[in-house]
Amino acid sequence: MTPGHMHVTEDCRAVSEVLQCIGDKWSILVVSRLGKGPMRFNELRHIIGGISQKMLATTLRNLERDGFVTRTAYATIPPRVDYALTPLGRELLVPVDALGDWARANLDRIKAARANCERQGC
Repeated sequence: MTPGHMHVTEDCRAVSEVLQCIGDKWSILVVSRLGKGPMRFNELRHIIGGISQKMLATTLRNLERDGFVTRTAYATIPPRVDYALTPLGRELLVPVDALGDWARANLDRIKAARANCERQGC
């Protein structure tokens, strides 16, 4: 490998590693919803819809591990736990929101391209 390609390889690794953290739909949805403010587990589960309790727990655990989400437990009866974005999570919210806006604006174009491709036998 030539020295000029080293930078590109390192960039690819960095992007790949970050996408492994947040590149699934559940992580993106959790970050997006927590952008509106701290929420409890069942609030998140209800507002996201379609996510299982196990998947939400796993997603929150992974986002917490990677520094995007904080988990705050309160010693009340019943116990209360809130999830919120960290400063890093708030920074992630910027490209997540931009991607969401772009997706909503271009979904019809993507569907039309797919239909066109199917008609042409791509």
